[in-house]
Amino acid sequence: MPKKTRSVWEAGDRLLTVAEVAATMRVSNMTVYRLIKNGDLPALRVGKNYRVRESEVDRYLAARSVEVEGA
Repeated sequence: MPKKTRSVWEAGDRLLTVAEVAATMRVSNMTVYRLIKNGDLPALRVGKNYRVRESEVDRYLAARSVEVEGA
């Protein structure tokens, strides 16, 4: 019986470019590269380029979000 693998598309998880991640987070591309290099934002290499799973961006933002009282 063949092994069942879970692809990115089956999981409903998109692979985002560094520019897309930067736009989502409202930071520069260099900030995204720094997060990847420091291991704060897991990424995949596709050729010479990085791709970041959309769920990893969501996880990163959720872990660093702060609720403001009285807003």
